[in-house]
Amino acid sequence: MTAHTPLADSGTVSSFVAGGIADVSFGHPKSNSLPASVLSALAEQISALGARNDVRVVVLRSYGTGAFCAGASFDELAAIRDAAAGKEFFMGFARVILAMTRCPKPIITRVHGKVVGGGVGVVAASDYAMATDKAALRLSELAVGIGPFVVGPVIEHKIGAGAFGPMAIDADWRDAAWGERHGLYARMFDTIDALDAAIGVFARKLADANPDAVARIKAITWAGRDNWPRLLEERAAMSGTLVLSDYTRNAIAGFGGRS
Repeated sequence: MTAHTPLADSGTVSSFVAGGIADVSFGHPKSNSLPASVLSALAEQISALGARNDVRVVVLRSYGTGAFCAGASFDELAAIRDAAAGKEFFMGFARVILAMTRCPKPIITRVHGKVVGGGVGVVAASDYAMATDKAALRLSELAVGIGPFVVGPVIEHKIGAGAFGPMAIDADWRDAAWGERHGLYARMFDTIDALDAAIGVFARKLADANPDAVARIKAITWAGRDNWPRLLEERAAMSGTLVLSDYTRNAIAGFGGRS
């Protein structure tokens, strides 16, 4: 069965299941950015697929050949007018992270291009991310006067505080080799064709493995995160307040409202 969710802002989330492998794709015309509608649909579909007995593994990907994910929608950030609305927007990222880490099925993420901001959180929340050598990463939040507060815990969990701190502070690009070296990417490939071939083989291998053993490995990997719902909500509130500052509003305006 195929699920396809065209969203009001022209974003799309779709999924289908075949042979125990669920394929989830998201997209947005502005470099696969993540407005609230895309975040909500992603969290819902991942949670639903995780509950299905016919799903053994989830492959997450985005559309196109450009960026994998440009992070938060600048249009929606610019439209936030109060702290409650700001918190709710950033809770969208929290819900995706929680859905991914709570999903009892392993999530393989296909990273074909550059990753910015909240997209880095999506990569970090994956159980196994595979990328091309064009998949540079950047936590850009400080450049617009906020910080990677909601995605921070899952990124730090994956790469450690020693790598996360500098990545958050200097808001500069890290190449894909850096991502592989620090554990955001499990494997890296020279071409998209090689990436897709490897994902197909690995997803099939996981789908054919003992599902109880795979589920227990995932549970152990993400153990000790019981405080994350509260922590991520607090971080969402923090970001939702900072986005209202004059500094952030001016910085966002300087980007011309692009996502």
